[in-house]
Parts: sequence; structure tokens; C-alpha cells
Amino acid sequence: MTNPLPTRDDAWNLLTTYNQSDSLRKHALAVEGVMRYFARQYGEDETVWGIIGLIHDLDYEQFPDQHCVKTEEILRENGWPEDYIRAVISHGYGICTDVEPRSTMEKVLFAVDELTGLVATTALVRPSKSVMDLKAKSVKKKWKDKRFAAGVDRGIIEKGAAMLGVEVGELITGTITGMREVAEAIGLGEQTA
Repeated sequence: MTNPLPTRDDAWNLLTTYNQSDSLRKHALAVEGVMRYFARQYGEDETVWGIIGLIHDLDYEQFPDQHCVKTEEILRENGWPEDYIRAVISHGYGICTDVEPRSTMEKVLFAVDELTGLVATTALVRPSKSVMDLKAKSVKKKWKDKRFAAGVDRGIIEKGAAMLGVEVGELITGTITGMREVAEAIGLGEQTA
């Protein structure tokens, strides 16, 4: 008998068990929102894509030096399906795993993980501190300044966009749109004075 597919609640409970950091939880929610958005664009299952986005950095707070490796162990111990595990660990391709993104879902996760950080950081330096009025051109302008959000590996984003066969600008626009859907939850919604 096989285990039932994990639910969003299962993913959230695991995530919050292993991650106490508000910033890591918000990052997970941002990636979930973006994955859900792109799932709809590609005609895929947004629940599955969202769960993968939500759980992708499961081990990062407690095991940063074993990123993806510990996630694989934890998900396996919890009876998660192999395709979910593979999708999650593929986002570390070339960094901490040799699992290359193959499916569209895996490629999107690989491409948007770093990009959500750049979008969030760009939003935070704007007067509105919100993604609701953020445009792709603002993110592209910050993209060129290598000192801005220096921890964001732009090469990974470019590689992910190339895997998907889309322009970086198109990927940025979609990422902003996905983050708008979860803006309040990630602290980047309409700001009130």
C-alpha cells in the first residue's frame, strides 16, 4: 500500500518544524506562490507545484551545509513520493546536488528560487515596500548592480530561464505576479502609513 500524497498542510507542518526563521518561512511562501502561478501558466497541477515550492528549503535553517541532502532524508522518512523528492532536490543542481532539473516544474523551481529573493529585496528598497506596484524593469535595473542583493546568483536565474526557453524579463514578470498573490503573507503587500 502506498502513502497518500502529501497535502499542503503536511508540507507546512514539516516546514515549520524545521524552520523557525520568519524570513525562511516567507521565502517558502513566496516560492509557493510563484510555483502556483507558473503551474497555471503551464496547465499543470498548482497544488503539487505549490507544495514543492513550499517545502524546497526544508533543511536550510538546521542543515545549511547539507542542503538538499537532509531534505531528501526527511522527506523519505516521512513517506513522500520519489517524484516530489526529486523535484525538491533538483533545485540545488550544480550547487549541492547533481540532480538535474528535467520536468517543467523542476526547471521553474530552479529558476525562481533565487529570483524571489531579488524581487523581494527590490520591493523592500522602494517607497511602497511592496510587490503590488513593482515592475520587471525595476528588478532588471537592480539586476545590473552586482552589489545589490549580492547573495543572489544571477547565473542560476539565467540558467533556469534558458532551461525553460524564456527571457529573463518574462521570468521576472511571472515571478512578480506570483508573489503578488501571496504579498500579504510575505510582508510585501500594500503598506499603510
